[in-house]
Amino acid sequence: MKAMILKQLCNLAQSRTPLVPVEMAEPLPGAKEVLVKVSACGVCHTELDEIEGRTPPPAFPVILGHQVVGRVIQNGPGAGRFRVGDRVGIAWIHAACGRCGHCRAGEENLCKAFKATGRDVDGGYAQFTKVAEDFAIPIPKVFTDDEATPLLCAGAIGWRSLRLTGLKNGQNLGLTGFGASGHLVLKTVRYTYPQAKVFVFARSPTERAFAVELGAVWTGDSEETAPEKLHCIIDTTPAWKPVVAALKNLETGGRLVINAIRKEDADKDALLSLDYPQHLWMEKEIKSVANVARRDVSEFLQVAAEIPFKPDVQKYRLEEANRALLELKEGKIRGAKVLKID
Repeated sequence: MKAMILKQLCNLAQSRTPLVPVEMAEPLPGAKEVLVKVSACGVCHTELDEIEGRTPPPAFPVILGHQVVGRVIQNGPGAGRFRVGDRVGIAWIHAACGRCGHCRAGEENLCKAFKATGRDVDGGYAQFTKVAEDFAIPIPKVFTDDEATPLLCAGAIGWRSLRLTGLKNGQNLGLTGFGASGHLVLKTVRYTYPQAKVFVFARSPTERAFAVELGAVWTGDSEETAPEKLHCIIDTTPAWKPVVAALKNLETGGRLVINAIRKEDADKDALLSLDYPQHLWMEKEIKSVANVARRDVSEFLQVAAEIPFKPDVQKYRLEEANRALLELKEGKIRGAKVLKID
């Protein structure tokens, strides 16, 4: 099969082709696993973190990609949940122990044995991949393969983040950063909390204009002050400055949810400007998001299908994965980027 593999960490500012095209053997499904012929795979900011070393190190060489949509073409021994030809998705969560307290509580994203697709095991930047049948997610018929890919990560993590904010209908929500996850959160909020007002902070005028198109009541740069205090804010940026700036916009008792695996170090000095009375006083909260659980993916797919909404996507061939990653790194974003796999 054809695949794009990452052999080592690198700096995208110096190496513009971090992934290498290869021909390799198709994976074989093990016990309770399914083999999936990949039709599309989303390109995520987390892949930039993997390439540049801001996540736990991948198992090199590794095939990236954790927003995978395809069809089951073979069941491994003992697998029977899906029939050959069924369409499934594979998200960031690839495996968990199933026995610890977190797993039993449905919070398998916090399991110490958590394994990530495209980091700990091979992912979807390839023509075929495999996964345990219990961690494959059925895709609602309303979505095309391309449209479904960003729902598996950007959508699911946005849904988890939204749930963690505790937002109530009629309250104000802030979104710091407006990429794939941000635009899906905004679309979701317009449906699930129709009286809530969404305020978007983004560097790019293009992203701000896009947010207005989707229903944001106000947009501004990340350093600006919103015209109203916000009951909760979701941060999806890779930097610290927007976090510090966002805190001054929080209402008393408000909560900032940070949706990022790790922040870049370039602006870590921004934390030195954190002022307790201005940014944290009056019981403001900061909460992080860690991974996704299967329920986040399944719930969000159902909500998205009920709305229904269509994610905005930009399409690339598998061989163009490096270009898609570089454009993501450079902030050339409108919606989500998707690799079409032949």
